[in-house]
Order: sequence, then C-alpha cells, then structure tokens
Amino acid sequence: MKLVKSLLLGTVAGLAAVAGAQAADLPSKKAAPVEYVRVCSTYGAGFFYIPGTETCLRVGGRVRADYLWNTPNRQGLIRGRDIDSVGFRARGRIQLDARTATAYGLLRSVVRFEITRSSASPFGATGNIATSPNVAQAFIQFGGLTAGRVTSFFSNGDLPTGHMGTLRFDDAPDVDLLAYTFSFGNGFSATLSVEDGLERRSNNFIAGGPFATGLDYAGQRAPDVVANLKYAGTWGTAQLSGAVHQIRSNNLFTNAAGFSDFPDTEYGFAVAATVGVNLPALAPGDALWFAATYADGALTYLDGGNSGSIISPRTDLLGNNIGLVDAYVNTLSGDLKKGRGWSLAGGLRHYWTPQIRSNFFGSYLRVNYSGGAAFVDAFGTTVGLPDFSEYRVGANIFWQPVSGLDLGVEVIYANVDPRGRLAVPGFVNTISSSDSWEGRLRVQRDF
Repeated sequence: MKLVKSLLLGTVAGLAAVAGAQAADLPSKKAAPVEYVRVCSTYGAGFFYIPGTETCLRVGGRVRADYLWNTPNRQGLIRGRDIDSVGFRARGRIQLDARTATAYGLLRSVVRFEITRSSASPFGATGNIATSPNVAQAFIQFGGLTAGRVTSFFSNGDLPTGHMGTLRFDDAPDVDLLAYTFSFGNGFSATLSVEDGLERRSNNFIAGGPFATGLDYAGQRAPDVVANLKYAGTWGTAQLSGAVHQIRSNNLFTNAAGFSDFPDTEYGFAVAATVGVNLPALAPGDALWFAATYADGALTYLDGGNSGSIISPRTDLLGNNIGLVDAYVNTLSGDLKKGRGWSLAGGLRHYWTPQIRSNFFGSYLRVNYSGGAAFVDAFGTTVGLPDFSEYRVGANIFWQPVSGLDLGVEVIYANVDPRGRLAVPGFVNTISSSDSWEGRLRVQRDF
C-alpha cells in the first residue's frame, strides 16, 4: 500500500509540474497602459491634451447673479404702476475651447452656452419670469478664417471696459459672420467680414405723424459688410471700423395717381474709431478707453445691435423706451428717410489695491431725423419722431477676495432730451425730458 501511495503522489506531482511548465509557455494578455491627461502649456493656464490627440482643450464657465433696481416708467399718460422696479437674474455659462497647431496655422473651435433666468421690467420681462438658453458663441478659426457666431468685427473686443449697464457704443455684441483677417505683424491686422444684417435692424418707431410712418423691414437680400484696421500691442489697442447695412421696406405705398409700389432700397453705413491705453504708471492694471461712432441709416451700430441686449437703465419718452430708427417712410413721397446719429463713450479703470478696482464711465448720444418725421401741432408741440440727445454716466467698484470671484456694485444715471416737446395728438400732455437711475449688485465667479 505504501508503495502504491508513493507512486500515485509522484505521478500527481509530475503532472502538475508539466502543466505548470506548459502554462508558462502560453502567451499572456497584458493590461493596456494607462494614458494620463497631460497639461498643455502652449495656450495658457487651464488647457490639457485630449488623450490620444495633439489637441488642447480648456473647459471653463461662469456663474453670475445680478440684482437690479431701475427707476419705474412714470412719463406720459401711463403712470407706470405695472412696471417693476426690482429685477433678479441668474446666468450660467459653459465654454469649451479646443486648439490644434497645424501646418496652416492655429485651428481653434469655441462653443459657449449661456442659460439665463431673469425677472421683471429691468431685464425686459415686466411682471414675468423669462428663461433663455442661448448659443452665445460657436465659431471656428483656421489661420485667418473665422466662421460662426462671435464678436462682431465692427467692435473692438480688446477695449478695457468694465461697466455692467448699457452705454451707447458697439459694446462687443456677438453676431453670425464669415470673416478673414490679414495679419501684418507687429500687432497690426485688417479684417473683412460678412455679417448677419438681421442682428443690426432697428425700426422702433415711437409715434406716427401725418407725414411719416414706421418702417416695416422686408426680407434680407444682402448681409452687412464690415471691415476694420486694428492694432493690439503692449501699450493698448486702437481700431478703425466701417459697416454697410441694407434697408428694404415692405411698406406698400400708393401715390396720388393711384399707383402702388414699394420704396426703393437704401443702404446705411456706420464708422467708428476706438482706442484703449494701458496706464501702469498710475497703478498696475489701470487703463483708459474711448469710442466714437457715426451712423447713417445703421443706428444699431450705436448701441450694440439686437443680439439680446437690454437697454438698461431705461430712458422713456411718453411711456416708450427710446429706440433708434434706421429709417421711416415719408407718406407724401413714399421714399425712405434715414435716421442719423453719433455717439461718444469712454471710461477709466483704476485699481485701488490689487483686489479692489473701480470703473468710471459715460456716453453721449445724438440722433437726428429729417423734418418729415415730426411736425408741430396747433398747440405748438412736436408730434411724431423727434430728434433727441441722451447722456449716461456711472461708476462701480469691485472686490476680488480670491481669484475668479467678483463682488461689485454699480450706479448709472441716464437722461434723454427730445428736441422740442412731445405730445399725444388730442391731448395737451407734454414732456420736455426724462431721466432714470439704475443700481446693481453683482456676484460673479469665473472658472
């Protein structure tokens, strides 16, 4: 028995040794190496390489809370009891920025989503809550080509502005466009851009007179054409801009002979000069900026266009927030008459300490219409669309206790003055000017 037992144990041990040797000879599947995310320092902080590619990506965003008080409308026959004076806004931003170096130059793609929840009249939602998911930017840059939705090339996005409310100049609106930028070196460049003219329409006709009626815009047949010449360097930035805007009317006019036709198509234009100057001798981060604009039949270039901006604070003429009118129809001749205007805006940014900064700013706007837009009635008052001027001044202060977090307050005063008194036909009610105050508290985190 002992002999049999020994033979069995020896056989089992031998088989186990052979099986182990054969298993060692079989090929084994190794785990794939882990590819860790690498930091991409080529384009600044926050970029990393997308695993398996040479594309650098930055994921960023913003959370903003605004609390706004605005003088309620109390002009004209409407006493403004339905107008809210206090408004709340919460806005979230998500942004992706992908960049790749190629033999043809930088390939860049940016997507920026903004989701906004606003309440009350100061944010354009009287007595209501408004929500607006929005593709704020979505564009591709490849060498000198830019395609998509991005800041208009009429505007100088490098100006060191810092106001929260609205000033009267082209304050970096985002529009849909197709553009090419020629770089000359040493900070100089020139851009030719084809931009969506629907972003630049203004036909807010305040009140009709017997010789004028509001423009009903017809379909767009040609986009806006924008060009600029720009410098950006160590001392600051400067830019000259120009734009051409098509005005087509859908107003059917019937003359004295009984023939009906539409007004002839007109073209408006706008030109602007902007400059921003760094002032490190005053304090690190200090800067001064200035913008001058003239528009003839393209008045939205005086206030940033129609891309969702709220004209805040409101300034009212007879219960209506004043609007800029590209053109109106002369009911005697059937011709389009263009509005003309110009604006000056500027500001100073000053750092009291590395964490506390202020902005002081203002703007002046002057708008003129042809004589047919308004007339003087039997009471000697002006009816229709009067010429007017408007000025705005304001200041704010921000505290940045930690990087990326801003706590700020701002006050703006606005005053609008019609040239002559404005009256409602059939009433003796008149006004000479109107003004408004705005106070704002902001809490904002960028990341």
